[in-house]
Amino acid sequence: MVEVLYFAKSAEITGVRSETISVPQEIKALQLWKEIETRHPGLADVRNQIIFAVRQEYVELGDQLLVLQPGDEIAVIPPISGG
Repeated sequence: MVEVLYFAKSAEITGVRSETISVPQEIKALQLWKEIETRHPGLADVRNQIIFAVRQEYVELGDQLLVLQPGDEIAVIPPISGG
């Protein structure tokens, strides 16, 4: 079980700020994103804009293997606009 934290636009899309999900301990980053996207299909709209972080480290949505520990935090952070 890992904790997924949603920020800004991703929290608006999902309607929650955090949730606990069950995923395999070893999972590729893109597979993990797809698990989250399956729960919240609206996130597909921001997929190419989000920053994805695991244990407070940025992760590319690609083929790298993540080894998750129970209670790890996964953050879904959309771009922050400003000027």
